[in-house]
Amino acid sequence: MDPADAYQPDRSLKGKIRRRAVRLVHRRPLAQAPERPMVSFTFDDAPASAVTTGVALLEARGARGVFYVSAGLCGQEGPMGTYAQPADYQALAAAGHEIACHTFSHLDCGRASGAAAEADADRNLAAFKAWNTGRVTSFAYPYGDVAAGPKGRLAGRYATLRALHHGLIEAGSDLNQLPAVGIEGPDGEAVARAWLDRALARKAWLILYTHDVREPPSPWGCTPGALARLIDHAQTGGAEILTTAEAAARLGVSAGGTAAAA
Repeated sequence: MDPADAYQPDRSLKGKIRRRAVRLVHRRPLAQAPERPMVSFTFDDAPASAVTTGVALLEARGARGVFYVSAGLCGQEGPMGTYAQPADYQALAAAGHEIACHTFSHLDCGRASGAAAEADADRNLAAFKAWNTGRVTSFAYPYGDVAAGPKGRLAGRYATLRALHHGLIEAGSDLNQLPAVGIEGPDGEAVARAWLDRALARKAWLILYTHDVREPPSPWGCTPGALARLIDHAQTGGAEILTTAEAAARLGVSAGGTAAAA
């Protein structure tokens, strides 16, 4: 698929205002600050290259990652390459990686109703349960976007819900709309490294995300070299690399309701 043909979320002025306004509602502040820097390496949509190359780079360094999966995309071709299959997710879970929710159809939660977002997430969880990939406590809004309705409906069902605005996770951060920094685009590695340095200095939790891991990457992915250098920088800087579920548990955060049973 040509990247130019990919779905585009709402980039209008109204959409920008909504994205800022929704960060003020349905908040769930993190009560406990991290005691040491933590970094989570996450892969949205789980293209096959993330499952192969991305995983190999993490595991070679004794680390594990997080895969925000939309079950309805399995095996399809997308702008980041072919998406992984259920057997891949089963293998990832067995190896200690985290399988997390991203809605079944990659629904745009910025444009959907609360009921529609909840139903699509539930459909995704049902697929995970059939695959036996473990309990799900982490969610990421597709496109990083959410409106008040979906945020309110999904808020109590997961330990963490992740968006895409830049920032560090510290005491007071909104667990229902956590920040994250992308390793994507021409300056993706430099931007991610700068935020990583801030996390190391402040003893904060940083979530990094990307999509495909290949040469050349899509506009939403990164090269294997960039990912390897960031993992190495995190480890040499003294950060602990954790999945989002592990980091949330470390901070005393638990899901209020939810998910696919192990």
